[in-house]
Amino acid sequence: MKGIFRPALTLLVVLTLMTGVFYPLVVTAVAQVVFPWQANGSLLKRHGVFIGSRLIGQPFSAPQYFWSRPSATTPQPYNALDSGGSNLGPLSPTLIAAVKARIAVLRAADPGTPDAIPVDLVTASASGLDPDISLAAAYYQAPRVARARGLSVAQVRALIGAHARGGELGVLGDPRVNVLELNLALDAMK
Repeated sequence: MKGIFRPALTLLVVLTLMTGVFYPLVVTAVAQVVFPWQANGSLLKRHGVFIGSRLIGQPFSAPQYFWSRPSATTPQPYNALDSGGSNLGPLSPTLIAAVKARIAVLRAADPGTPDAIPVDLVTASASGLDPDISLAAAYYQAPRVARARGLSVAQVRALIGAHARGGELGVLGDPRVNVLELNLALDAMK
């Protein structure tokens, strides 16, 4: 028994040090050298103050801003410590009620818009933290934002186009826009 215990314990210590200490330190060091902005959370600043991450959505409700996709995290929206979907199915009465309430809020904010509301403005993503909205969701909100800021719809649509990103590697995912970056660009237009 002694002959088995010592090598097993030695192997446990060596592998723990390699995979639990050495490997994470090497990966962290490489990430800090090669991708420092991403490794530190892709944090955005305004006037030298951190205001959020490019990777985590934030709630916006003022009419002069683009609104984010709803968050599924509770009790605080966009809580990165509570990432995850609501696990509500398409026939769930709770989800249906939440979607109807979100539609009512969007219609009340812009009652003159006859356009269909894009689905990503009324449903949360799988993580509940999505920082992006589809171009359709951004263009849907353009008249409200333009009116609230005293801009033309064409100016706001041009800003959306300037901040649009295609799918990953040009094929994965739909074109989208980061809500925080778009709202920061709006504030810079003053």
